[in-house]
Formats: sequence, structure tokens, C-alpha cells
Amino acid sequence: MSETIKVPTMAEYMAQGKQPEVLFWVGCAGSFDDRAKKITKAFVKLLNKANVEFAVLGTEESCTGDPAKRAGNEFLFQMQAVTNIEVLNAYEVKKIVTACPHCFNTIKNEYPELGGNYQVMHHTQFLKTLLDEGRLTIEGGKFKGKRITFHDPCYLGRANNVYEAPRELIQKLEAELVEMKNCRRNGLCCGAGGAQMFKEPEKGDKDVNVERTEQALDVKPEIIAAGCPFCNTMMTDGVKAKEKESDVAVMDVAELIANAEDL
Repeated sequence: MSETIKVPTMAEYMAQGKQPEVLFWVGCAGSFDDRAKKITKAFVKLLNKANVEFAVLGTEESCTGDPAKRAGNEFLFQMQAVTNIEVLNAYEVKKIVTACPHCFNTIKNEYPELGGNYQVMHHTQFLKTLLDEGRLTIEGGKFKGKRITFHDPCYLGRANNVYEAPRELIQKLEAELVEMKNCRRNGLCCGAGGAQMFKEPEKGDKDVNVERTEQALDVKPEIIAAGCPFCNTMMTDGVKAKEKESDVAVMDVAELIANAEDL
């Protein structure tokens, strides 16, 4: 059974002379990484369920330039950014939602000085808004009473002070939210930040993702919730390194909600 998911493009909206309510910025991970694609699908299902008129750029979307900038290639970053800004401004995009904190931070904080001014939301913030407005309802369902710990993505939490939205969503699932030793403002990186995602770690005593996973396992969760495709990969690798993959799942907040709704 192949399910069809409705994902219109900005070009299609433009052809009809219409503007969507929000542009969904999928990001490189959400487009190409097999694990992150599942997060993209879960989020799209929630958007459709809430009857949100959204669109994607499709083939017109390219990398925000975050990895290039973090790796020190400012020139490449600006080229990538300006290309995207020209496309976004041509479509007169006002509001953007993304499931990647790196895209979120870059478009929100680094595009304005290059001429790209948009209202940018992380998918947990957007889902929280849909809940508050009554456009989406959450039943606890299969996550009721489950022990869930939330790993704060650096670019969501410490860089942009978004701590509550993901946690409120988890609590709406009637799950038991347990906090790690390092959380919120004192969160610990998953080990993928600063373009580290794309290279092997330097020599040392312990990989950062293993350290973070140990903190998560200390609070004995059944699920480690993430809000970032890179964190998801790093925490999943950490759980595997600890040989706990049969006991502990790593899931994005959007997946938790979509699964609770059986979408």
C-alpha cells in the first residue's frame, strides 16, 4: 500500500495566483537523509491533518549555507544564502517553518543582513500554535505514561531560547517528561554542531554523542525525543553504541504526535 502525501510547491501556488499560509523549508537532511525523511513525512501529515495551506520550494530549495558557514567558508555561505533569498523574495514568502534548527537559525538570524526577512518558526513552535488555535488536537494514545526525555538542539535552545514548545507538546501526549542532567540553558551538544556532522571526530577520550546518550540513559527513558535531524542521528548512534536500541527509541517530536494520531 503506497500512501500518497499531498505536498504542493510554491510554483504550483504561484500558477494559481495564490499564496500559501506558510512555506515548509525541508532542508538537506529532511530531503535526502533516509531517517530524516520520516520526520518530514510525519510533519507533512500533521500539516495536512490541520488543513494548513503550505508549500515547499521543491527543486528550487538549496542548502541554507549553515554547514559552509560553520566550517569557515563565509564566501560559499553568502552565495548559497543569496541564491535562496532571491527565490524566497521572488515568491514574496513571509512565513517559514522548518524541522531543522540549523535552517531555522540561519534563515531567522543570518538571512536578514543579506536581504531575507521572514517570520521563521521551528516545527515544534508551529505545531504548538496549531494546538493553541484548536486546528490540531493531540490524544496521548500509545505514549500515555511513557518516560520521555527531550534533548535540546543547540540552535533551538541555547541559540534561540526555544525550550517550552517541544516540552509542551510532549506533555500533551500525557507522557512522563524526564529531564537530563544537562538540559535547557545547560544543554549539551549532540556532537554534530559546527559541521561536525560531516567529519569524523578528533581524537579524545569519548565521543560527544556517547556522553550525551549516557546522560539520557541515566534518566531511564523509553524514548529520547529530538527536534533536529542531526541530533536524531547522533543520539541514535549513541544508543546503538550502548547496545540499547531494543529498549530505547529516538524519535522526533513530530513523529511522536503523528504516531499518537495514527497518521
